[in-house]
Amino acid sequence: MRILVVDDEPNLLDQVTRVLREQKYEADAVLDGEAALDRIFDNPYDLILLDIMLPKKDGMTVLREIREAGIKTPVLMLTAKGEVDDRIKGLDGGADDYLAKPFSVAELLARIRALLRRSTENSLPDMEAGNVALNTVTREATSNSVPVKLTPKEFSILEFLFYNKNRAVSRFNLAEHVWGEDFDPFTMSNYMDVHVKNLRKKIGDGDGSLIQTIRGVGYIVKD
Repeated sequence: MRILVVDDEPNLLDQVTRVLREQKYEADAVLDGEAALDRIFDNPYDLILLDIMLPKKDGMTVLREIREAGIKTPVLMLTAKGEVDDRIKGLDGGADDYLAKPFSVAELLARIRALLRRSTENSLPDMEAGNVALNTVTREATSNSVPVKLTPKEFSILEFLFYNKNRAVSRFNLAEHVWGEDFDPFTMSNYMDVHVKNLRKKIGDGDGSLIQTIRGVGYIVKD
């Protein structure tokens, strides 16, 4: 599960991000509203932790813009203690829950688990393109209804491409999604091509008709 944490307090941001990664979540962190929107529009997230008071664009503006764009990712708003009006506005504006600062780690994790569980129960776990199908809950893949054994990285690549079906995805964005902060474009420039080549082989896409290469850009899955 991938979570975006948006807060302008560096210490809190670092603490929450570290806790999430210790719990085996993939966590990205940004300090302002504009950076949050850039990340959200470029990457699929399972949950967004969104502070209200942010520089450049405040949390309410970020929430409004992603909902207007049709992004239904669950949002947990972070509010200062006692700001009841902000909580009401957030929930009315499309937030799924709120948590007042200061909060305990245990309560934060409980809220996150509840929202992720609710989101999983209410969403369709299957994604399909061509003869390939993915179950994003069980992390299983099939080609022509036959199970295909993919590595975690290969599954993440295919999942991201399926999520962006019929849209071009740059090599850099794809690599950043799969490897996160560990990706170094200077020393790992050929990693993506190697993984895509192995992935095509496993799903029977040797001719690249499903995962198509866009020269100088990256890849696209067309259905």
